[in-house]
Amino acid sequence: MLHYDLTNRLPVDVDGFYGNFGGAFIPEELKAVVRRLDAEYRKCISDKEFLSEFDRLMHEYVGRPTPLYRADNLSRKYGAEIYLKREDLCHTGAHKINNAIGLGLMAKRMGKKKVIAETGAGQHGVATATVAALLGLECDVYMGAEDIRRQQPNVARMRMLGARVVSVENGNATLNNAVDAALAAWCSDADNAFYLIGSAVGPHPYPEMVARFQSVISFEIARQLEESTGRRYPDYVIAAIGGGSNAAGAFYHFIDTPGVKLVGVEAAGKGIDTDMSAASLSLGYEKVLHGARTMVLADDNGNVQEAYSISAGLDYPGIGPLHAYLSSAGKMDVLAVTDSMALNAAFELTRSEGIIPALESSHAIAALEMMRFKPDDIVVVNLSGRGDKDMSTYMGALESQILDKM
Repeated sequence: MLHYDLTNRLPVDVDGFYGNFGGAFIPEELKAVVRRLDAEYRKCISDKEFLSEFDRLMHEYVGRPTPLYRADNLSRKYGAEIYLKREDLCHTGAHKINNAIGLGLMAKRMGKKKVIAETGAGQHGVATATVAALLGLECDVYMGAEDIRRQQPNVARMRMLGARVVSVENGNATLNNAVDAALAAWCSDADNAFYLIGSAVGPHPYPEMVARFQSVISFEIARQLEESTGRRYPDYVIAAIGGGSNAAGAFYHFIDTPGVKLVGVEAAGKGIDTDMSAASLSLGYEKVLHGARTMVLADDNGNVQEAYSISAGLDYPGIGPLHAYLSSAGKMDVLAVTDSMALNAAFELTRSEGIIPALESSHAIAALEMMRFKPDDIVVVNLSGRGDKDMSTYMGALESQILDKM
């Protein structure tokens, strides 16, 4: 059984800042709660019993390590060694379960009776509901009404697992509004409830906690590459970025590794030259959002703009502070992929490799078309989730293609 290395490798200071980004900009009534959370986290991350239980559940429950699959057909097409890190094969169908296990164990140790979560695509909601059922906790999941409409399979899974799915009608009723509602619910019940956040966003220490629990992804990549190629490090790691949890995990052990190029792929929606995008690094401004200073889509008056993406998991007007730092420091390249590019990539992967990806992961696959590689380049794409939840969107796109050809 692998023993995961959760040692802190992040460029973060004691106040939670990654360069200019991060921190904890929170209401006074939450400051004591967050201090207790941070103290408990520091204990857990160095406690052998906690780490042993985390390792056990990663293997016996989540199904780790997930395969690192050499995609032969993609490799031939793009002229490089293309590997897919198969997070879609985790229990519940995405990387979200890694973080949910870590934070769920913390909630149990802190004596909390309920977990509160937000979700966009529903994968984090499913992961949280799954862990709550496993650990005997109540579970409230806040989800935008628009996302509930377009992610019905995951809504059904959450309810079957015993979670209460709370519909959020505010704004454009998507992920940003769900985060607002979840934070408000936590503020009103902080003594009893634990906020089990789904991405590398929010006030410190949440971005750090999420990245460290998700770091199991890059820990495995390094060892799997060494077994299959004799090299511990790839030339490229590519991952989709919305809030940034899957990318934080895929990048973690390579952040300061010479020769490894990190590529974050954000959602361009209808195009970065339109007002229907979620490309906060390409188009955003430095601003506080959900308790952290980061890059945020905003209008000329500084008001947060509603984001748009065909992918519910990337439909967020900001980015985690780690990724804002990596981009500003030149440690991560940023590409913006439109809805149509992501859909095309999804069908390409499905028909060339027999793998149906989540729309979020499709954005990362689409980046391959935008890049040029050398034949001996080792390229790892983090396939963060499976496409079951997005089948209605895919079928709609397929029907449109058929009609267009008639």
